[in-house]
Amino acid sequence: TVANILKKDRQLEVVHLLVEGNSLRSISRLTGVNLRTCLRILVKVGNACQTLLDERMRELPLRHVQVDEIWTYVAKKQARVSLTDPDATIGDQYVFIALDTDSKMIASYAIGKRTSDMARRFMMDLVGRLVLGNPFEYPTVQLSTDGFKPYWEAVDLAFRGNVLYGQIKKVFRNAIRPYTPSEIVASERRIIYGPDRSQERTICTSHVERSNLTIRTFIRRFTRLTLGFSKKLENLNAAVALHIAHYNFCRVHGTLGKTPTMAAGLVNDIWTLEELYDKAMT
Repeated sequence: TVANILKKDRQLEVVHLLVEGNSLRSISRLTGVNLRTCLRILVKVGNACQTLLDERMRELPLRHVQVDEIWTYVAKKQARVSLTDPDATIGDQYVFIALDTDSKMIASYAIGKRTSDMARRFMMDLVGRLVLGNPFEYPTVQLSTDGFKPYWEAVDLAFRGNVLYGQIKKVFRNAIRPYTPSEIVASERRIIYGPDRSQERTICTSHVERSNLTIRTFIRRFTRLTLGFSKKLENLNAAVALHIAHYNFCRVHGTLGKTPTMAAGLVNDIWTLEELYDKAMT
């Protein structure tokens, strides 16, 4: 028998709705495509985008990289995970994001538990994508993170001192009250690597924290206080890869007037969704 393969234009219709923040069930209703087929398209195209990002996000001459994590979960929240659950991937998951301050490009990302091991893996991946200066001269790349303690060791292991690294700790008021916005009342900046005190005022994670809003807006499974969540880690990985590839290569940034990869000098033009699909699937 001949396999029933959905036509390319129908697949692109599904992908287009995915990157615009629609849920799989709503896409199935809007397009008439079976729900399982929509999920298979997400996983297939998402995995292809992950490979594309791994190949394209290399030799990046970035000036200032900001790092943050965004929370989500797989199957159930961590409080409901028991010792009898056989799958170690369920429960809380974090997406580690490295954002270029100038071009707003997501240079690297990783998905996993918020642990020291995951922080090390993420920093090793990030350092492999950047163009660093001479290790015997003044560092050319600045790195800003929040106060997550494992970052200190992870950055030391990955960059071996060849980076201007600082942490910023923000103090919020009403942070424990549910469903109400927290108010920042103080911030503390600390230089970890770098002898220049003027670097202290440039330590910042505001841009990457703003990108969390974009992620929660355009990946339905990240939207808070809804039924959207990932049942499998594989689905989460594919959804994040698809979003980041589309964000980097196709979505025009409102302030820059161009895509992040254009602003970073990685490509010369705006990719259409079909171009992204073709380049990822070939």
